[in-house]
Amino acid sequence: MVEGKILKVSGPLVVAEGMREANMFDVVRVGEKRLIGEIIEIHGDRASIQVYEETAGIGRGDKVVSTGAPLSVELGPGLLENIYDGIQRPLETMRLRVGPNLTRGIDEPALDREKRWHFEATVKAGDRVEAGDVYGTVAENDVILHKIMVQPDLCGTVVDIRSGDFKVTDRIGRLKLDNGTMRDITLVQKWPVRVARPYRQKLPPVDPMITGQRVIDALFPIAKGGTACVPGPFGSGKTVVQHQLAKWSDVDLVVYIGCGERGNEMTDVLREFPELIDPKTGKSLMARTVLIANTSDMPVAAREASIYTGITIAEYFRDMGYSVAVIADSTSRWAEALREMSGRLEEMPGEEGYPAYLTSRLAQFYERAGKVVCLGSDQREGALSAIGAVSPQGGDISEPVSQATLRIVKVFWGLDASLAYRRHFPAINWLNSYSLYRDRLADWFSEKVSQKWMDYTGRCLKILQLEADLQEIVKLVGMDSLSPEDRLTLDVAQSIREDFLQQNAFVDVDAYTPLEKQYEMLSLIFLYEEQAKAAIAAGVSVDDICALPLHERIGRAKTAQNESYKSEFAAIADEIKAQIDALRASVGEELK
Repeated sequence: MVEGKILKVSGPLVVAEGMREANMFDVVRVGEKRLIGEIIEIHGDRASIQVYEETAGIGRGDKVVSTGAPLSVELGPGLLENIYDGIQRPLETMRLRVGPNLTRGIDEPALDREKRWHFEATVKAGDRVEAGDVYGTVAENDVILHKIMVQPDLCGTVVDIRSGDFKVTDRIGRLKLDNGTMRDITLVQKWPVRVARPYRQKLPPVDPMITGQRVIDALFPIAKGGTACVPGPFGSGKTVVQHQLAKWSDVDLVVYIGCGERGNEMTDVLREFPELIDPKTGKSLMARTVLIANTSDMPVAAREASIYTGITIAEYFRDMGYSVAVIADSTSRWAEALREMSGRLEEMPGEEGYPAYLTSRLAQFYERAGKVVCLGSDQREGALSAIGAVSPQGGDISEPVSQATLRIVKVFWGLDASLAYRRHFPAINWLNSYSLYRDRLADWFSEKVSQKWMDYTGRCLKILQLEADLQEIVKLVGMDSLSPEDRLTLDVAQSIREDFLQQNAFVDVDAYTPLEKQYEMLSLIFLYEEQAKAAIAAGVSVDDICALPLHERIGRAKTAQNESYKSEFAAIADEIKAQIDALRASVGEELK
């Protein structure tokens, strides 16, 4: 144990001397209140410490004690349905202990030490186990089966192991390591948050993470194990998009990190998630969710820890073979913590005061995503998808955090305040967003949904781009200058925007749309386009086509029940043909 004395206090930065024997990233206790901090720089016997709690009242000469261990998280049964702060302290447990106003220096174990879990062993005495092998399972809840695994840095022979009801710290068996030493087996393990958990092999992401959000799934899909960013100005719906992803994404678990979020937004999450019913399981959404609640009024340094805490917990579940989504809201506020600490360390600033290593730190976070073959003899596959919100000031994505993020991630969902003000949600701008996974996922969509999927979604993007170009012409010379075909293009583009891309999160049947229904919705729109083009070629007025009542039927198609939409869609298709055929017949009569 290394003990030093404080030389300087500068906000969340504390400089202590006498720390020559300490190591980088060791956790330290600062002052009489034993505030939690982490060593981020060492020069000789002086250590710079970022403190994760308010440093008021700490002064020169106060004691600093190193724990000799890096900042780590506890991994084991009890993580799910829990709410932690940025350094994995259970907020509900601390509230019950000291009330709603948390005192500084308070420390609680992340996992409940009194609760008993039923453990079923899957190995027996004498079995040889490698890193990542499963000792046994714990039914954490009705949704997730928690696998108790050999730590990634251990291997050996099981000496004894037993099934039964245990606390997380109880010895359930013993492991004889290859070097001859004995190690107790418990339900809990620790892992340093800044070290990525190892895996056997990284796989190319080839299957999509289905979100039920039509603009994402159809136009800008993300793969399981992929990375995405959601940049947008205040009020453009970043939190709306991320809540929808957390609720509806085709993943086994969600780790939601509120990194420097406003208290009211985190309150919405904490109130809403327990009440939401998971459509896949019929249970509360919290049954497969871990929340990291770090609000903007908490010390700025704790924001950095919250990102690493969240992704380490996600890697742990990925190693069990689950598909996990990490949703970080927002990485801009995490970058602000880096800028704050860099300034207090008097480092040479980069663009807009951010540290020169901003891009590498962001890359360290996003590169921990991926689809992998996990450690262990049973060859499990797990996926970790990382989705980060970016909050550029005034929506200017030319600022450093947005640009650094764009160089790393493969999917860009650019939010547009003007769409949000028009109540068009998700407010993802289809003209500047992109997904580099589209081509890689083409085979999956063609096989699982339809051979025409890529053709239809590509047509959507082309028509929306053409609409933007035509709107510029309309502004200059008016609608009458357009050809009938171009006016039809504007009509079809409006249908794509309002009837397909726009969704209502408060209507269950519209909040989530299965891929097959998305395809059928596009089929209706393009059926209308093809029939209308044929009618125009036969001499029908484009004004008459645009005035047909079938537009309302197409618009209401998205509210058709997911279980019985096919018959309703077939009726709409018949109506499209009938109404346009009637127009063509009337024109034919006039020509006669």
